[in-house]
Amino acid sequence: MSQFLEFTVLGIILGSVYAISATGLVVTYTTSGVFNFAHGAVGMIAAFTYYELLSDHVPALLAMVLILLVGAPLFGIVVEWLLMRRLLGQTGERPILVSLGLLVILIGVALVVWGTNSQDIVPALVNGTHNIGGVGVTNQDLVIVVAAVVVAVVLRFLFYNVRLGVALRAVVDDSDLLTMSGASPVTMSRTGWILGSFLAALAGVLLAQDQSTAINPYFLSLLVVNGFAAAVVGRLRSVTMTYVGAVVLGLLVTYFASYAVPHLGSYGPDLLAIIPMVFLFAALVALPSVRLRAVGRLSTLKPPRVSGGKESLIAGVVFLVVAVLFSFTISGVAIDGISNAGLIADQTMTYGIVGLSLILIIGYAGQVSLCQFTFMGIGAFVMGKVAGGGSLLGVIAAVAACAAVGALVALPAIRLRGLYLALATFAFADAMYSIFPDVRVLGQGLTVGQIVLPGLSFAGNRAGFLLVTVAFVLSAWLVLAIRRSLFGRRLVALNDSPAACATIGLNAPFTKVAVFAIAAALAGLAGALYSTTAGTVGPSDFDIFSGVMFVLFVTVWSIRTVSGAFLAALTFALLNHVWSNGVGLFAGVGIVLIGWAPNGILGITALQIPLPWVKRPSLAAVPSGDDPAPAELAPFEGETRAAG
Repeated sequence: MSQFLEFTVLGIILGSVYAISATGLVVTYTTSGVFNFAHGAVGMIAAFTYYELLSDHVPALLAMVLILLVGAPLFGIVVEWLLMRRLLGQTGERPILVSLGLLVILIGVALVVWGTNSQDIVPALVNGTHNIGGVGVTNQDLVIVVAAVVVAVVLRFLFYNVRLGVALRAVVDDSDLLTMSGASPVTMSRTGWILGSFLAALAGVLLAQDQSTAINPYFLSLLVVNGFAAAVVGRLRSVTMTYVGAVVLGLLVTYFASYAVPHLGSYGPDLLAIIPMVFLFAALVALPSVRLRAVGRLSTLKPPRVSGGKESLIAGVVFLVVAVLFSFTISGVAIDGISNAGLIADQTMTYGIVGLSLILIIGYAGQVSLCQFTFMGIGAFVMGKVAGGGSLLGVIAAVAACAAVGALVALPAIRLRGLYLALATFAFADAMYSIFPDVRVLGQGLTVGQIVLPGLSFAGNRAGFLLVTVAFVLSAWLVLAIRRSLFGRRLVALNDSPAACATIGLNAPFTKVAVFAIAAALAGLAGALYSTTAGTVGPSDFDIFSGVMFVLFVTVWSIRTVSGAFLAALTFALLNHVWSNGVGLFAGVGIVLIGWAPNGILGITALQIPLPWVKRPSLAAVPSGDDPAPAELAPFEGETRAAG
């Protein structure tokens, strides 16, 4: 009984840790309609700033006052003005991607300023221990528990008993009605971001003090991920239910770690690591109100013009010819100290295939998936384990396995959309990344042989590059052919209005499962080819942050064009080798453009270049009041989106 009491106390403390971060997420979403994926990163910056102030001999209480009452509110004002004001009242993928962009901006800044190997240990605000029912609890843990309870009680009172709190909730529910009552939606949204930044900074400072090891940009930014589940239990609105969900999750994790892990052998730590994500996935699927809130939105952008088969064929052949000519130059070419450009060229094509899968599932279907790099990792694992890792059979098995896993992931989330689908795929990616470092999966590195076919060998830079280039071109043709088909028109209809699809009798669940399976298969193909050209792959090749940043890269260039996928892959591969810390900054700063150029860089009219084989639409065929479809962008397709 004494052990059970001890585990219960520890579970409540852990749940309070989750609750502090989760309540901040609920506040931001309730007052702005934006789920702040960067909430943990805001706390991370606050924690590092707090450490720097302490290092400059600023008293701890004064440092907390400066951060919580000065720095955090100013940060909230800047974020609301620069990024979030244009998103007020919008739904769909743009708020999600902008929030993710803020996440990678903050992590990029932290990596540049403090690096990944920070030795900074934040001292506790209060020292000593207390004995509660025979269980020793540190005073720092008691501070966290008290802070979580106080935050939940104060926010509950604010939102339901104070006029300001009611107005903060109304800005999302009905901003027009709020304006008629004399309040400013912009002011209320700004106030919400100030409050959310304050809570994020509070969580970061308190949780950093509770860490016995050095604070780390990635760890602190992901610490809030476990709070996602508690926020969803509260339906992103109820602070009380969020706190209850956080405590239940804390108890579940503690009981499992104490009673189950010792009996599960080497599998125990892996299962323990994925419990919060399993809890989140179950909460997303189990709550009917969560599923229904994510249905339907109005499309505000014109659909892309679809290229003809002949145009795509000519563009693909030209691309292959250019690639063949380039292949004679890559051996031995140095780029800023890189001994061989062949690796960058190979990665560009394999990342490009992942980009095509994102165009299919996000650009065409409007289903936000943050786990394509996870499917890439699964494909690499299957490739390395089947037939010795160097056969065509391994590639086929990787594609088939990822298609099956993609369909299985889509089935539980079949009624989710927008934010909730993004959270579900993020949960899956985070859970899988917890398993990848296991020695039975990728471990410290999985060796994969180069593909060998009867009479053909793809050893060497040139042959390997041409192999992945042909795979990229074939994948691009497949994606464009899907877009021209009846199934492709269903994807666009699903993106524009799921409610309308259901009204006219389209099978939306089948369409969603199918597009998930196809996109996962493409990502699995990319993973198989990536592993065979790299030779050795490990967990760091498919980490969750890289996957999120690559989604942003494709969005920055153009999420609905093959050219956007290629350019995103090229810049992503180059930056990873030339300036790895700049990857997050490029993705994050680039996503700021989404507010001004929703179609990405390639959607800017001034940058569109007409190509000779692309037929331009006749102005006479354009309905009155509409602009003609823009000209060809880049050498792969005849489909673009109108800027605006």
